[in-house]
Amino acid sequence: MAITNGYCTLQDTKDVLRLTDSVDDSLLELCIESASRQIDGHCERNFYSASATRYFAARDSYEVEIDDLTAITTLETAPDGTTFDTTWNSSDYQLEPLNGVTGGLPTPYTMIRAIDDLVFPTIGSEALVRVTGTWGYTPVPTAIKQATIMSATRLYKRYDSPLGVLGFGDLGVVRISRIDPDIASLLMPYRRIRFA
Repeated sequence: MAITNGYCTLQDTKDVLRLTDSVDDSLLELCIESASRQIDGHCERNFYSASATRYFAARDSYEVEIDDLTAITTLETAPDGTTFDTTWNSSDYQLEPLNGVTGGLPTPYTMIRAIDDLVFPTIGSEALVRVTGTWGYTPVPTAIKQATIMSATRLYKRYDSPLGVLGFGDLGVVRISRIDPDIASLLMPYRRIRFA
């Protein structure tokens, strides 16, 4: 099995586990991909880069909240509510955050603001803004890579702990905790906060 959009490599995980053979490579690849998707779900965003066209409903005439964007190819709107026939020039909008940093961390763009003569259509709550570009993060943040390695290693070692019991210590049964606090702290700055 090959890893699709994983946030660490097979070798990264094997190094942490001190594995030198390839006996469990397919299982480790599954753990890496599962850990990567688990992180996507927890943070409500993707950290891999992908080119696509996506549609959004504007918050108001001047702002539209978007998914994580690293580069924009085209921005189009449908003022009549049906046809995307208005193509915006780069001078018609600005991408935010302006400096590409939020909370001290490099971040992709998450907002488009109208700054010239054009405004975003707001007919009902329809998705009348079409953006073509590169989405996600480039490169994958170091904390996300570290969290993926830790999570993939945890998933792999889970096979050694049937029924959630890791073993027996001096005080009795040692159970695996539900959430690793180190992984949670690595992911915390990257969790998407949505406003209603």
